Amino acid sequence: MVNIAVFASGEGTNALNLIQHFQSHPKARITLVVSNNPHAAVLAKAVSNEVETILIIKEELAGNALVEQLKKRQITFIVLAGFLKLLPESLINAFPHRIINIHPSLLPKFGGKGMYGTRVHQSVIDSGEKETGITIHYVNRNFDEGEIIESYKTQVSENDTAVTLMHKVRELELKYLPLVVEKITDQL
Repeated sequence: MVNIAVFASGEGTNALNLIQHFQSHPKARITLVVSNNPHAAVLAKAVSNEVETILIIKEELAGNALVEQLKKRQITFIVLAGFLKLLPESLINAFPHRIINIHPSLLPKFGGKGMYGTRVHQSVIDSGEKETGITIHYVNRNFDEGEIIESYKTQVSENDTAVTLMHKVRELELKYLPLVVEKITDQL
């Protein structure tokens, strides 16, 4: 069994979608949700679906404590789904090629520190892009610069706002993230 941890800092829409997708999966399951935000709605969503949660503070993220907690829980794969902190090298090294992130733009455009939520979508609109989408990539030491696994596109219309674009991109996230996670974990 592949035990998956989902890291999230906010609402947890993608985390909940993953939890539900993997509830009856024969080879993988979401067994842990990790957040750095004590007010994140993702924590309640995880608990209501009987998934264990961990709230981490900055010091735990920087040291080896989190790696030890993940290994103790036999976590073998990590999905960042709206996690707004840069992972330390110790965590990346402990899970080589086993940490992925979903980003709400077609990387390498509109990625990097501070590029999350409607900021990304407003930047896409302001730049005059005709398409946007999601990028699922492996995590490395830099925000949104890891090896790209898959990208999925949607059109940007002249009437789109940051909010309408966010909804279009969210549809792609909900449809494709579970499928990509499943494809990768089936090979572990």
